[in-house]
Amino acid sequence: MNSSSMAREGHRRARRAADSEVVSAGARAGFAARGVIYLLVGLLAGQIAFQGGGKQADRGGALQEISGQPFGGILLWVLGVALVGMALWRLSEAAFGAAGPDGGKATKRLASGARTVFYAFVAYSVLSFAAGEKSGGGSSDKQSQDITAQALGLPGGQWIVGVAALGVAVAGVVVGARAVLRKYHKHLRMGAMSRRARRFVDVTGVFGGAARGLVFAAAGVFAVTAAVDYDPDEAKGMDDTLRSFADTPAGPWLLVLVAVGLAAFGLSWRPGKHRWLVPGTWWSWSPTSWT
Repeated sequence: MNSSSMAREGHRRARRAADSEVVSAGARAGFAARGVIYLLVGLLAGQIAFQGGGKQADRGGALQEISGQPFGGILLWVLGVALVGMALWRLSEAAFGAAGPDGGKATKRLASGARTVFYAFVAYSVLSFAAGEKSGGGSSDKQSQDITAQALGLPGGQWIVGVAALGVAVAGVVVGARAVLRKYHKHLRMGAMSRRARRFVDVTGVFGGAARGLVFAAAGVFAVTAAVDYDPDEAKGMDDTLRSFADTPAGPWLLVLVAVGLAAFGLSWRPGKHRWLVPGTWWSWSPTSWT
């Protein structure tokens, strides 16, 4: 067997490993873990809308909320390990390509690589928090301001922050628009669903995706302002971004809508939903797979 044949055989074996039930289970567990976190963030944001003040409505606040519950420490470890599964799945996509006709494109694989880094960081923060390192549950607002301050201090820092922030804002708009336009329908076997299931998918998919897109877009706009004003304090994490919705003319009711939407986003993944997907697409799509 020549070297090229050996390389192809090695790639096929690696591809089969990436498609294994273990990796599949890790991906499903990762989606479930992320759903739990978004559900809690939505509930915390709702508390802020109705009561003011309160706990931080971001990943750190969600982790603190979990840690205060019976068996919360065990659940934190479970969530952290599940997010490791998500990171490994994204890594397999980056290495071998995602499912679908265009899953092997360089842009798709690059996006999966970026998601691998993101979920590896999230998994690390959750596991660190579970191990007693409270920085894993720190404020997203302070983290955003610190990162922005460091970036602004680099040569061409304003441009770096501005371009990155604009990218986040545009991504938020795209996420929201795709949700509202129900672009995910092409990946679903709608005829295989009951009327109630179709309604559930659309309510959670559209409402949840639109709310999440709005949060990303708003955070991007704040970061653009930080770049223009050369002021890292203008950057906001998820907590301050959510609180800013209560300061709009709509008052706390806009925050209520966004909070409900984030909770719906958390509910938009549930075990067994992949039965409704067009065969071969569940790897590359889920109502919550927009990051």
